[in-house]
Amino acid sequence: MSVNYVCRHCRTFIGQIDSAKITEAQLGFHFLTPDERRDIIAYNSGGDVTVRITCDYCKEALEHNPELSLLANPLQ
Repeated sequence: MSVNYVCRHCRTFIGQIDSAKITEAQLGFHFLTPDERRDIIAYNSGGDVTVRITCDYCKEALEHNPELSLLANPLQ
């Protein structure tokens, strides 16, 4: 299984974990509510997982300009 991390705002590739032995519990996915899981995690047919998080650049931009969070795609 490959777990790919991408920014939910700018879609920048952040990193990847490529291990057949990694579990969702080790990644902390079991702490997420069902709604959070649907919003953050996407599974593809090959068994890979995409996790949408916020990169440091977008986090800083949103902290300095909170009004951007009102837009659907603030940092494309």
